[in-house]
Amino acid sequence: MEKNINIASSEQNILAEAGYGQAAIQYFLEKKYMGSLENPSCVSKKVGSCGDIMKIYIKTDDSDVIEDVRYEISGCAGAISAAMATVDLVRGKTLDQALNIDDGHVFQRLEGVPEKKHHCIQLAVKTLHQGVNELKAAKQS
Repeated sequence: MEKNINIASSEQNILAEAGYGQAAIQYFLEKKYMGSLENPSCVSKKVGSCGDIMKIYIKTDDSDVIEDVRYEISGCAGAISAAMATVDLVRGKTLDQALNIDDGHVFQRLEGVPEKKHHCIQLAVKTLHQGVNELKAAKQS
């Protein structure tokens, strides 16, 4: 157990030294929205310019309110923390409200991410928007 505490503390220190805010660090360490959902309303995948891959699972109710969201991610701490923060911003929102979430909202939620990792925030938001748009299109057809 002590070894796990030391590893988490070491990761926190490294991320803080790299310019990650405390909220971003917690999102990365906890990864509480990582994984898939059973019976999602939509699954969508996007590859970022850096090669990070995000797969989003969105589950809505009958009135298009987002009940739950999960991401599967092959990527760095910036990508993981951005995706986890994005989930907190959209759960309980309508699909249209989710489309209004932008990079600035996620950046504020993270309380800081190194400048060279801002593309990770963009990837999380673009993946969300792509999934929402695909879901909306499927419901219209």
